[in-house]
Amino acid sequence: MSNFLANRRRFLAAGAGGVLAPLLPAGLLHAQPNQGKTLTVVLPSNPITIDPINQLNHDAMVLGQTVFENLVEYDADGVLKPQLAKALPTVSADKKTYTFDLREDVTFQNGKKMTAEDVKYSFDYLLDAGNKAARRSLFTRISKVTVLDPYKVAFELSEPYGPWLYFLTKYMGIFPAGSRQEHGDDYFKSRPAGVGTGFGVFETWKPNDYISFTKNKTYWRKGLPHWDRLVVKMIPEDATRVAYLLTNQVDIISAPPPREFNRLKTMPGITGASRPTLGGALLMYTNTLKPPLDDVNFRKAVSCAIDRKTIGEKVYYGLLDPSAVPAPPRGWWFNADADKELAFDLDRAKAFLAKSKYPNGAEIDLSIQAEPYLLDTKDAAIFVQAQLAKIGVKVNLKVYEFSVLIQQAIRGEHQMALQVFMSPGEASYIIQVCLTPGQVLSKSTGYDNAELNGLLAQAFAETEQARLKDLYGKIQMVVARDAPLGVLGYVHASNLWRQGVQDFKVNQGLTMSVGEVRV
Repeated sequence: MSNFLANRRRFLAAGAGGVLAPLLPAGLLHAQPNQGKTLTVVLPSNPITIDPINQLNHDAMVLGQTVFENLVEYDADGVLKPQLAKALPTVSADKKTYTFDLREDVTFQNGKKMTAEDVKYSFDYLLDAGNKAARRSLFTRISKVTVLDPYKVAFELSEPYGPWLYFLTKYMGIFPAGSRQEHGDDYFKSRPAGVGTGFGVFETWKPNDYISFTKNKTYWRKGLPHWDRLVVKMIPEDATRVAYLLTNQVDIISAPPPREFNRLKTMPGITGASRPTLGGALLMYTNTLKPPLDDVNFRKAVSCAIDRKTIGEKVYYGLLDPSAVPAPPRGWWFNADADKELAFDLDRAKAFLAKSKYPNGAEIDLSIQAEPYLLDTKDAAIFVQAQLAKIGVKVNLKVYEFSVLIQQAIRGEHQMALQVFMSPGEASYIIQVCLTPGQVLSKSTGYDNAELNGLLAQAFAETEQARLKDLYGKIQMVVARDAPLGVLGYVHASNLWRQGVQDFKVNQGLTMSVGEVRV
């Protein structure tokens, strides 16, 4: 692993330094800039699906968000705004009924006018357990969707649950009534032409190479998009992504290598930017049902043995804000006292280990991802391996493709897994998905705590930020006490792009936002 990382760094440094000729495929040596109005962006990992209700790879959500839209959107600045609705919903006094007035000028890409019947159909399909939507668990508190008139729809919740609005952009889409039965799930997964309202119409998917979209000429936001064609390429290797950008083969890349980011963004013809996120966490899924992670003192020893500050500064060059709890240091809900309980302290780590069922140390398999996902986790994994060795814990690194690793975590088949987890930047999401029962990643930790669940229920019914800060602070203290989930920090969103690209903004939610980009 260490030789692989050293070679990767040498390759990237050579490419960024301008001596690309010996390293690049011959076809790139005489590369020409993109012609016409084609926007080409690059992801580091292969998508599994375009269907938003089954999307697990946050980096690939640019695909679903090109085709599908929803009632509201959580925009690039983390602001909740109306999208297919005219305005944010009106909410009943008991906080259980949300009513939306819909835009009347929206058509699907197949020419059909969008109405409240389509909204009801889309949510009814998602909520039907028989359809096995991966994101269903986020919305199961929706008990009924009612069409009030052709352009008005009401959602009744079984209990107050404010966060659901923040999840719509990323994990849900509106599609035509009857379309799921007409086309089938595979159509939505890999070739969803005509079934969305978004700015891009699906064109083709060439596996392990690219997915392309054409401009939606009847898009309801007049004048958008500014491009005629969008090409989303998949290039897992850092150096190759950079090389394609430097030779004008692509316009924007995601997950630029942190080690080289500051240098690359000042190179001629290239620009770049980063911004802290409130939802992108570098997590260790600690399976509390498997030894030695079944012991709370052992889990605390693992947490206290990891120097997160050095990971942020030396491994990710400032593109990771250290945190030991599922809350970003820049977030209004961050509890510094809870963070301190699990923060780096080698003496405390050794003391916790001595109190555990494994006082002489133990051996752990740490699953990591082969390709970068928002950030490359391999360097952090090697650092964690070295840190835990100091307290007598041997870490075996196991490398898997994203699609394999995420399924292992979903099924709880791993022992410990390191991965960047991306949420919309809403305070409850990571806690819900990883630490409460019935969620997509519940088995990644195997944790279920009545006290935490009760505090979450109170938070879902609350709107006052001061009260919410107190509740989420208490939740973080429960997490600090039980240490059911390893947190290393919160990542910064970062991109590099050609200077000819205009109106591109780094998305605080990490997914590239390309609908308003000019080329």
